[in-house]
Amino acid sequence: MKGLWRWVWGSGMIWAVGLAGCGDRPRVLNLPFSDSPLSVNSPYTEADPQVSGRYLVYSSDRQGRTEIYAYDLLEQRPLPLPGLSASLNGLGAETLVQHPSLSEDGRYLVFVGFREGRSTLYLYDRQGQRTRPLTPALQGLIQDPVISANGQRVAFSLAVNGQWDIAVYDLTGRPLPLPTNPR
Repeated sequence: MKGLWRWVWGSGMIWAVGLAGCGDRPRVLNLPFSDSPLSVNSPYTEADPQVSGRYLVYSSDRQGRTEIYAYDLLEQRPLPLPGLSASLNGLGAETLVQHPSLSEDGRYLVFVGFREGRSTLYLYDRQGQRTRPLTPALQGLIQDPVISANGQRVAFSLAVNGQWDIAVYDLTGRPLPLPTNPR
C-alpha cells in the first residue's frame, strides 16, 4: 500500500492508520498474544510506543521493573537489544525508563531515565552494545525524545524553572543551535 501510515496504540492492539486517501481503512496488526517477556501483545503494561521505519519500540513494566523492548514489524519478531538490560540494571532498580525512540535503521535508541527527581537522556548503541548518558549534567526535566531517522540528532522537551523548550543534541551530547528565525 502506498502513502503515509500512522501507528496507533489502543486497547492492547496496534492499529495502522493509512493516511494515503479516503479508501484506506485502519487495520489491526495481528500480533500474537503471549505472556512471554518478549511478546508485544501481552498481559503487561506497554507504554510509550513509537514506530520508526519497520521497528516498534516501547517501554513495559515486566518482572518488577520497567524495561525497553523493540519489535520488527516486518519479520514479526522481537528485535534483540543486546546489553541493554544489563545497562538498565546498572542504572539502579529505582530508575524508571520511559520515552524510547529508535533510529530508522534500528541502531540507536534514546530513552529517558528518571531517578530521585532528576531525568537524564541516554543513548544505547545496538552495534556497540553500550549505553551512555547524553545529558548527565543537564538541569531540568527531559521528556519525549525523538531521534532523527539517520540517528545523528535527538530532539526532546526540556523544562527548566517551569519553562518548556525544545532542545536538540548530537550523539556526542553537545547541544545544537536552533535557528532563531527559521525560513
